[in-house]
Amino acid sequence: SQKRDSVSSSPNYACSGVETLSLPAEVASAFAMNWDTVVFDVGGDAVGSTALGRYYEDFQDFMAMGPEQLEVLNVVNIRRPLAGTVDKIIALQEQMQIHSHLKITGMINNTNLATMTTSAELRDGYEMLREVSDRTGVPVMYTTGKKEMLDIFLAEGHDPKYIGKPVAIDIIMKR
Repeated sequence: SQKRDSVSSSPNYACSGVETLSLPAEVASAFAMNWDTVVFDVGGDAVGSTALGRYYEDFQDFMAMGPEQLEVLNVVNIRRPLAGTVDKIIALQEQMQIHSHLKITGMINNTNLATMTTSAELRDGYEMLREVSDRTGVPVMYTTGKKEMLDIFLAEGHDPKYIGKPVAIDIIMKR
């Protein structure tokens, strides 16, 4: 069978305020086809985690091939109300793990205020995720930001252990 590079899927209810366990049909293709990389964006709360938990048995096949075959990453923006404190992030991660039946293997510092983001957002996210990581043992795997803000933040000399791999991104807003 031919390998395919990647597939990405978001829930039908993303950003809609609807509490449903419905996931698009593309989710099943992630397990049925031979993709190199699959990304599920389930919203990072109990509802999305519960929907993801429906596929726990399918994820077991990946985990049987080795622990590196499945990454469960918590994308954290501390400027969002559900992730505004260390305790809230830890509680949210615990709930996500309970509902998904999967262990979070890393965090992504994606702290931003959309077009108003400065290097201060990355710095504040770094400080908060450093404490979350120290308390939970969950490493920071990536830090994302617009290139110019990421460069300023990285030049400040923070501990790389709590930055992970820096990833420069472009912000594209759809309206």
